[in-house]
Amino acid sequence: MQSSLNIKQLTICRESTPLLSLNECITGGEVLSIMGPSGSGKSTLLNWLTGMLPHGFSAQGSLFLNEQNITQLASHQRHVGLLYQDPLLFPHLNVADNIAFAMPKGNKKQRIEKINDSLKQLGLEGMAARHPQSLSGGQQARVALLRVLLSEPKAILLDEPFSKLDATLREDTRELVFAQIRQHQLPAVMVTHDISDAHAAAGKIITLSADEQETRC
Repeated sequence: MQSSLNIKQLTICRESTPLLSLNECITGGEVLSIMGPSGSGKSTLLNWLTGMLPHGFSAQGSLFLNEQNITQLASHQRHVGLLYQDPLLFPHLNVADNIAFAMPKGNKKQRIEKINDSLKQLGLEGMAARHPQSLSGGQQARVALLRVLLSEPKAILLDEPFSKLDATLREDTRELVFAQIRQHQLPAVMVTHDISDAHAAAGKIITLSADEQETRC
């Protein structure tokens, strides 16, 4: 069965005013890019997808992951990974421990081997014992990506993941991220302000409007 993230007939309201409506199905390896001005609901959409819709917002609609309805599941039960614009690595843990923190429990030796193999694949061989503050921005971004991937998500959300990288590093990092999404066949939703990110993702682009709608919820 091909993996998929299906947003069905979603309407999110702020108080009683509609903020956004969406009806999309993202299949494994595809990236749906969400753009729009501040206040259009990009971050609110990610909050709904992770099951953390803030107070003052309400939603109607359903979310299916691999044909399972996860709309009412708690965040930790959804198996949805989230990659932020900041790496958010624990400074007191080394690279290997940062990655292991999010991994499913299992045989310690096998987990270490998996971490080392993954570091090698992403050009970080020999860095397992390093601490985040000793890494470059690009290296930290790759460790953050590995932490998400090795948590074994069934879908991935990207929250402005390249916005703090310089131009060259941004291009290299997003190529790596999108290649990993395709390799792992993960359905992905990316929020971005940069149209070049959306074009690089090579998927559907949706632009949200900040205009308030007259219809009431």
